Amino acid sequence: MSDPDRYDDTADDHERFERELLAQDRDTRRVSTADLDDETAQDLVRELLDTGTVTPVVDERVLVHEPSGTAFESMWQLAVFHEGWTAAVDAGEGDE
Repeated sequence: MSDPDRYDDTADDHERFERELLAQDRDTRRVSTADLDDETAQDLVRELLDTGTVTPVVDERVLVHEPSGTAFESMWQLAVFHEGWTAAVDAGEGDE
């Protein structure tokens, strides 16, 4: 027969609850690019061009992300990369 106290023991419930909350926080902070459509990507790249964060190399038909030095042929790929790069930089600043 099973021991009824085994099911009533809630000693580690607070630790399990805290782990769940930390996991939810981590998931909330992650950048999602699922909602980054072409129009939004184009708007972001235009903004990055205006601020000098991205430089066009016309003869090679690429856009260079200046902070990382990475070149992209696709505006959408550049926008997705920049979103992830920004999140990584922000996370690094939060760790300091």
